[in-house]
Amino acid sequence: MKFTHALATLLLITCSAPAFAQVPTTEEEQPSTFTLPGVAEDNPLMQDEEFVAPLNDIIENTSIRERRVLAYENLREADIMWKKRIWRVIDVNEKINLPFQNPERPLISILLEAAQSGDLRVFDPIGGDNFSMLMDDKTLTSMAGGVDSVRVMNPETYEEEIVLEERIFDPSSVLRYRIQEMWFFDKESSTMKVRILGIAPMIQETTESSARTIERPMFWVYYPEARQLLANESAFAYGNDAANRSWEDVFEYRFFNSYITKASNVLDQRIDRPERSGREQLRESERIKQEIFNYEQDLWSY
Repeated sequence: MKFTHALATLLLITCSAPAFAQVPTTEEEQPSTFTLPGVAEDNPLMQDEEFVAPLNDIIENTSIRERRVLAYENLREADIMWKKRIWRVIDVNEKINLPFQNPERPLISILLEAAQSGDLRVFDPIGGDNFSMLMDDKTLTSMAGGVDSVRVMNPETYEEEIVLEERIFDPSSVLRYRIQEMWFFDKESSTMKVRILGIAPMIQETTESSARTIERPMFWVYYPEARQLLANESAFAYGNDAANRSWEDVFEYRFFNSYITKASNVLDQRIDRPERSGREQLRESERIKQEIFNYEQDLWSY
């Protein structure tokens, strides 16, 4: 029995010895690189793929981009018993108007991008503010930027040379917007209503003849055509980033402050004439605003 047990043990050791021997490997089978634990071979950071920015929010806001505006109600000429055309100015430096100069995406950038891409028609102020003359592409391109040829003096040869300088439009240079709107009384609903007709960003420039600064409109945008575009662009809402306020909401719900600079009159005169002082202009502006308010109130009897 002892001999049989010893022989069985010897055979077991002899048979299991090759299992613990090291198996030689060739160079093709040996790993060429060392991979850190936890780093997968399909890691996008380790591959030459197009970079995709992560979502800088907790959700993807799509309600603004998918919004569709409702068409204006049909009006009958017989129901409009009173109307008055008003021009007013929005000063972007006022606190309630600060969204107009939001550095991330100001209103002027939205209008210029849409005009250059052909999604929005803009009208030349040379033809007045009645939307009668479209602005040509050359004027629009030069207004939004471009290249200027400037004459400079060469310090070495003391000769004039023409140098090309890139001109980049600064959105912060637009400090005011001019609004044209129509106030009217609808006899069918017995209410006073208002509809915006046009928006014009204002820029300041210095005249070469008198060397004084004047303000003029860059272009006019026909607001009814721009409603859908403005409805798909977000506007900053104070106190609530989830408000989903669009630029169409800003104009339709009057989330801005402004003052009247002109009302339709027989002489086509503006309120902000040079011969009038600032106090007189403000009084006339408030008088017209009160006149519109009183007209609706005077139609009611108590």
